[in-house]
Amino acid sequence: MRSARISATAILSMLGLLGSSALAADPLVYAPMDPVRMSEVIKTLASDPFEGRAPGTIGAIKTVNYLVAQFQAIGLQPAGENGGWTQEVPMVHTKIAPESVVQFRVGQSEPIIYRQLQEIYLTTNMPSSQIKITDAPLVFVGYGVDAPARDWDDFKGVDLKGKIAVILINDPDFRAKPGEAVFDRFGGRTMTYYGRWTYKFEEAARRGAIGALVVHDTEAASYPWSTVTAPGGENFALEKQGAPDSLLLQGWIEGKAAHELFARAGLDLDALSEAARRPDFRPVTLPSTSLTTSFDVATTHLQSRNVLAKLPGTTHPDETIMYGAHWDAFGKGKGPHGEAMIRRGAIDDASGVAAVFEIARAFKEGPAPERTIVFAAWTAEERGLLGSTYYVEHPLVSLEKTVANFTIDVLQMGGLSHNAFIVGAGQNSLQDDFSTIASSQGRVTQNEVLPERGAFYRADHLPFARAGVPVLPIMDLAGYPDLLKGGVPAGRKWLEGYMACYHQPCDAWNASWDLSGAAEDAAALYEVGRSLAFSRMWPSWKQGSEFKAVRDRTEAQRPAL
Repeated sequence: MRSARISATAILSMLGLLGSSALAADPLVYAPMDPVRMSEVIKTLASDPFEGRAPGTIGAIKTVNYLVAQFQAIGLQPAGENGGWTQEVPMVHTKIAPESVVQFRVGQSEPIIYRQLQEIYLTTNMPSSQIKITDAPLVFVGYGVDAPARDWDDFKGVDLKGKIAVILINDPDFRAKPGEAVFDRFGGRTMTYYGRWTYKFEEAARRGAIGALVVHDTEAASYPWSTVTAPGGENFALEKQGAPDSLLLQGWIEGKAAHELFARAGLDLDALSEAARRPDFRPVTLPSTSLTTSFDVATTHLQSRNVLAKLPGTTHPDETIMYGAHWDAFGKGKGPHGEAMIRRGAIDDASGVAAVFEIARAFKEGPAPERTIVFAAWTAEERGLLGSTYYVEHPLVSLEKTVANFTIDVLQMGGLSHNAFIVGAGQNSLQDDFSTIASSQGRVTQNEVLPERGAFYRADHLPFARAGVPVLPIMDLAGYPDLLKGGVPAGRKWLEGYMACYHQPCDAWNASWDLSGAAEDAAALYEVGRSLAFSRMWPSWKQGSEFKAVRDRTEAQRPAL
């Protein structure tokens, strides 16, 4: 198998389809990427001095300085604001007191008290020193989806002003069975953006609700309650998100606690959840039930930074190919027993940053690209894709002439693999290009194994997609690698081990890692981008993609092929 992989790469190199340095230093399929150098980058970014790289901290300052120094050492040019290396991202940081509680009153009975980080998890985007809500009614709005294109409306015009929306996670068809009207209307087990908690909060705010609580369900959310509570009540938002129409309170209610609350109100949450899968579902007000809470909020206004570098194009400098990864993680904090901890974000996403460096180095060492290549390290991805969202709202190059965005978020550390995964399969032509290159490496591409995780809607490529830019995310949590050493069982062991450390302190650098598979992914992305950097091709969205119409509206701004 190994000789076949090398042979395929060698053939492509001879045909001129791989970079000139692809086999010069090492005849492996991941050339010209260097796994050892990638490991050193991860080790550095996940080390103690960087403090887990939370925005607004000393660790963040060290991180930005390190990123700029690395881009300078590679020989890139600054691509930030005012000729510099960075773009300022104004944010609001809020943190709710950990001893906060919520009181639910049902009729005249004794109130139910739910505690922050225990039965309930609260955050706010409002830049206020205190949030106070008194006797707000609760309304169950099913999946909280308004999707005219899919002929679906969970709200039916019900007024949510001054109320708390209680919402199910994922899409209305997540648990639908054949024969149900909603079956496969939202792609079945493949989560759409309507299934994400971010959308549900946005829609509740648009409807005038003062608060929204998502019912936690490990299977539907794709992560346990401990992942929900991991940020400890803190939140980051772009400055404008603290506007008066934002939710006063947003958060989650633990599954068993939600069932208890509904039962006290005389309702069966399971039965209502099943009813929410029907097109005729209407919101249900919890009878004689209200929410009261008052909690202090520590609010800080801060400036974080995206870091941006470039290789200018020689003949079409106004056309841009972008590679990006997020530099932030969750920083320092305290564990469930008050112990100090650092959530270092080694794999998520120092691994992506390491890959961006390697790709940048490969482009710099090769022929100058005809189109401009931009390399980005985004801030505050973990806090809601804030850095990339801000960039798309304040772009430094034309989005209409951005050829493609490649986002790298979580690479596997188990070594070379027989397979690669497509996240959000069927979206655009870049996925086909990636499959072709992966095949040249001796790999087979597969659709993501767990599409219910909604990975396509959870990383920094999403704001670009929503702006119409064709995107290709590489996210190695999309399935089990079929590793050369140990096959799928070894790949399953790796992924399950990583997911147990997802957003936890144990996502830390490990000397035993084999980064050749991570480098192989980076090499494939490099080749896809390289083919575009020396061509007049414009990747396209496929029929049925929700992003195609946005791109089509700007077609006249791009040169015809």
